[in-house]
Amino acid sequence: MKVLSYKDAGYARFVKKLNRRAVPGAAGIKVEGIVSSIIADVQKRGNAAVFEYTQKFDGLKLTSKSLFVSQKEIDEAYAAVDDDVKKAVAASKRNIHAFAKRSMRKNWKAKNREGVEVGERFTPYDRVGVYVPGGKAPLVSSALMTAAFAQAAEVPEIIAATPAGKDGKINPALLYALVESGATEVVKVGGAQAIAAMALGTKTVAPVEKIFGPGNVFVVEAKRQLVGAVSIDLLPGPSEVLIVADKSANPKFIAADMLAQAEHAGDSVVGFATNSKRLLGQVQKEIEKQAPALSREKYIREVLKKGTFCLLTKTLQEAVDICNDFAPEHLSLVVEDEDKWLDEIRNAGAIYVGPLAAVAVGDFVAGPSHTLPTGGSGKSFSGLRADQFQRRASIVRMDQKAVKKSLPTVETFARVEGLDAHGKSVSIRVQ
Repeated sequence: MKVLSYKDAGYARFVKKLNRRAVPGAAGIKVEGIVSSIIADVQKRGNAAVFEYTQKFDGLKLTSKSLFVSQKEIDEAYAAVDDDVKKAVAASKRNIHAFAKRSMRKNWKAKNREGVEVGERFTPYDRVGVYVPGGKAPLVSSALMTAAFAQAAEVPEIIAATPAGKDGKINPALLYALVESGATEVVKVGGAQAIAAMALGTKTVAPVEKIFGPGNVFVVEAKRQLVGAVSIDLLPGPSEVLIVADKSANPKFIAADMLAQAEHAGDSVVGFATNSKRLLGQVQKEIEKQAPALSREKYIREVLKKGTFCLLTKTLQEAVDICNDFAPEHLSLVVEDEDKWLDEIRNAGAIYVGPLAAVAVGDFVAGPSHTLPTGGSGKSFSGLRADQFQRRASIVRMDQKAVKKSLPTVETFARVEGLDAHGKSVSIRVQ
């Protein structure tokens, strides 16, 4: 891992690099071209293209009959899942729904100064798509952290896309979580072809109105290219954590959180910033002590080598400033006078406050979604929320008295903008 002190020559240059934003298309021209051709092919050939790419990339041969998960497969998954998994899914869903209900936007109305009744109405989307990545681990929690929010918002149709294994099966626990989270359809497709199928539709896959969920560079690039054809949530990339701590922190806890983040493997980013030299040394020792006992040590070591940094800052304020520049997906804030420093944090997807606030609790069960902005995009975007599953419409109602009081202002704007028909459409109601 990269370890730098504020006294080191390369420190300032490295910190400056952390102040970056996610750039659309930053995956590279090659990825952009590949994804563009996949989208065009799915638009032209529909299911045939989806099946072809699924066999090419995932080694799975699909047909129109096997594209969707069957009721038999769902029944088999329910029978195969242990009771402790079912209890865990229920606990997570309960907290997600409670959190979602509090954050959903509610209808309102009021009268303006002219007496016009104005307001907003919020209704759920009719049909959304959620993407759950495949890969080295079945991301059961990701099913909940996307579909369960749609379920809480009362979206009637939720199609989930997730890659199946070469045997055509989806992990039973993942399938169980998707169905429990309200998925009304599940397709055994991943990658850019899944995003294209949900956005554009095929002979058997009805198009959706909005797509949610994380994925690899091809999935994220497909979401970016399809903005406009469909609405999307955000463009989340590789997972990140930044821990900001002072001398009061427990080095065992910090090391454990860093290792938990590194467990995601791939291009995950693990950061630690502290103004305590002693704590920094203790954390480094704890990482080496704890890592060998973990089952995914191989992946963890790769992330520790390529995607982990530890910074010894001159002051705690500097560490907080680094956080605001970095805009991490997850921030763990472990400091004395934590409320004071919490007020200083402007840019972070999710903030975990205090020594006992483990990020993993947020990943699985706390309630807020773990689908969060990455790559510095936390400066501009927020994480997945229940209100993102709602449409908004403004409502305007008026009586003649309100129209009459509004007329002078309307006539002024109509005259200035040269739109006399606008003015006439109001004055005719007063006459």
